[in-house]
Amino acid sequence: MTVRTDPHLALVRPVQPLTPEGCQECLQLGSPWVHLRLCLTCGHVGCCDSSPNKHARRHAAADGHPIAASFEPGENWRWCFVHEAFV
Repeated sequence: MTVRTDPHLALVRPVQPLTPEGCQECLQLGSPWVHLRLCLTCGHVGCCDSSPNKHARRHAAADGHPIAASFEPGENWRWCFVHEAFV
């Protein structure tokens, strides 16, 4: 995995997950998800691109919060949706 420096890292803040039990929108819709991502700007928990609704990507685009981390146990990585790269 190649990790790069990214100007969007300036948007990363200390956050607490808003819905630690799962994807915020999927919980409201009663929809399933595959994996979870944590927005590192506001704490939004959204589902991954393998999930039917791709809420993490939608949140990044709609709210301008491009950096998300895996919210899966044992995973420790961050992704920039703008640059489509690990950061």
